[in-house]
Amino acid sequence: MKILIDTCVLYPTVMREMVLQTARAGAFIPVWSARILEEWARAARKLGPEGEMQARSEIALVQAGFPAACVPVPEGLTARLWLPDENDIHVLAAAVASSSDAIMTLNAKDFPRGLLAEEGLERLDPDRFLYGLWLNDPDLVEAAGKHVLDTARALSGKDWDIRALLKKARLPQVAKALS
Repeated sequence: MKILIDTCVLYPTVMREMVLQTARAGAFIPVWSARILEEWARAARKLGPEGEMQARSEIALVQAGFPAACVPVPEGLTARLWLPDENDIHVLAAAVASSSDAIMTLNAKDFPRGLLAEEGLERLDPDRFLYGLWLNDPDLVEAAGKHVLDTARALSGKDWDIRALLKKARLPQVAKALS
């Protein structure tokens, strides 16, 4: 399964790492566009100049880890597509251009299932997606959770508990499953 990952899933660190750890384990093939990555960097500016620099470093690491994930979007493709928020059309265009099976986003309102279905796409919520993976392959998601938890503890110096960490990251179903 090939999944286009929207900026709102890539930008929060814990959510991104949970999703990408499952991709590293072979659960799916991640896809994004250069514009999605740029949106991530611009969103991090809200944290100050260090935020954008940190995001650009994380983006470079993500690109190195998934060198085939960034797809080009043909210029004319966006002109034939429509979504309620025209600023999201580039996300749909990247999914279509990459022949993705789904778009993973938290933005249900601007990615109506019916419009996505017309392009052969499904909309996935990251929490429901990870929970579904856990139901089918608990070891895969538990390993991703362990990696993310160990990294969060090492980077923050806090003794996080998996449930609190994932709930804070807007992943309540998978948080409950892993606790």
